[in-house]
Amino acid sequence: MIMTEKILVTGPFGQIGSELVPELQNRYGKENVVALGHRHIPDDYQGLLETGDVRNREEMEKIIDKHEITQVYHLASILSAIGEKKPQLTWDVNVNGLKIFLDLAVEHEIKLFWASSIAVFGPTSPLDNTPQHTILEPVTMYGVTKVTGELMCQYYHEKYGVDVRSLRYPGLISYKEEPGGGTTDYAVEIFYKAIEDGEYTCFVKEDTLLPMMFMEDAIRGTLMLMDAPKEDITVRTSYNHAALSFNVKELAEEIKKYIPDFTVSYEPDERQDTADSWPDSIDDSKARDDWGWEHKYDLEKMTKVMIENLRKKLKE
Repeated sequence: MIMTEKILVTGPFGQIGSELVPELQNRYGKENVVALGHRHIPDDYQGLLETGDVRNREEMEKIIDKHEITQVYHLASILSAIGEKKPQLTWDVNVNGLKIFLDLAVEHEIKLFWASSIAVFGPTSPLDNTPQHTILEPVTMYGVTKVTGELMCQYYHEKYGVDVRSLRYPGLISYKEEPGGGTTDYAVEIFYKAIEDGEYTCFVKEDTLLPMMFMEDAIRGTLMLMDAPKEDITVRTSYNHAALSFNVKELAEEIKKYIPDFTVSYEPDERQDTADSWPDSIDDSKARDDWGWEHKYDLEKMTKVMIENLRKKLKE
């Protein structure tokens, strides 16, 4: 077990954090991983816990000093659908919160991971095989905050030498946490509805093609990036991070292999506009070349694991 790092995770009980924290605990020991809770803290969480607001610099610095933190995984973020309803809150949390941790990283020599997203892309970005370096003109406040964050990360690295690393996550699919308000969350909801109700009304059209990734791949990719030697990191904004792309109809057909009578209807809402502005597929060759990224889950394998584990979870 590696015991040298003291780690703080913000947003530890969200979709990514709820699976990243146990992996970090396995690696470094529960006594070396601090979860920063805010409002919703699971009753069954086992490990070091602090509470606070990522927008409060004084609170964050006290926690960093108290636990002698050497690494921060900054995941706390307002997602796309909620961001359109609360743009000011989204800016405050996503941008001002990140700047606080970048400043603290300078002062305390902290290695920092920050979560970006495919939301940085917009309708002027190439839709197919979107390159690492391209036009970033997002149409959501969430996307605007992620572009701003990427530029801040690069600035702090070049200006102050902060070892900050980031991934542009695609839609993430997991059976452990329920969907949390993102545009790509249909790809999680659909499994719950298929098993519980045998039918699903989708908020995007059946031919909506989006980049996706099974959560286990996302967690592994995150740790691979943080493990990579500093000299191998050539992107200090955020790496494109990809695995597979599919549309709703293709996913539904895969689910029908396990639930033959499953039906899907479509009632697109405002999230359709957001989905239409995002890429169909992502070129993540920089991540693959720089630090050896490769995904393990395709659509068939992911669907099998989701169905099997959600059936167990929902039965319990």
